[in-house]
Amino acid sequence: MGSEHYFSSQPATPEVRRPLHVSLAGREVTLATSGGIFSPDGVDKGTQVLLSGIPDPAAEGNLLDIGCGWGPIALTMALKSPAAQVYAVDVNERSLGLTRDNAAALGLSNVRASLPDDVDPSLRFETIWSNPPIRIGKDELHALLLLWLPRLAPGGTAWLVVQKNLGSDSLQRWLDETLGADFGVSRHSTAKSFRILKVQRAA
Repeated sequence: MGSEHYFSSQPATPEVRRPLHVSLAGREVTLATSGGIFSPDGVDKGTQVLLSGIPDPAAEGNLLDIGCGWGPIALTMALKSPAAQVYAVDVNERSLGLTRDNAAALGLSNVRASLPDDVDPSLRFETIWSNPPIRIGKDELHALLLLWLPRLAPGGTAWLVVQKNLGSDSLQRWLDETLGADFGVSRHSTAKSFRILKVQRAA
């Protein structure tokens, strides 16, 4: 499926679910996937770099996955932080259904998958993890990040993985210029042509 479709609210192709065998948080698990979503065949390289290259999420409070797909980031957060509430957001209804069902399959009652507009705007997040949808275009990407990153709780941290050749350095500069004095933006690491960016809100 072309990448232009996975951020449609309703994918054009019929939903045909199939099993997906992956490793999440050190566990071998069997989940469900389908076409019409981002990276339907497994954990994509960028997400692998993110999950293997950052500290564990906050143990408690609210955690956020921006652009959840079938759920690898949100499910990993929920496995690592069972006492936290994990919010998984996506515009793709099929992705949300898969994330909900995959969380249920793992017995994770602390995952809430929903459309962005259905998340209480007063919520603040201790940790945000995201492999953001760079290909939606710069304006849309900037709007998406400005919707969520200012919702970091005081002392909270966001971790974003971005391919170097898709503008990670310019995105880092833009975030640093745009988020304001309460936020520190830095390059955490580089691996396999990806950069991990860290956004820290002052305590």
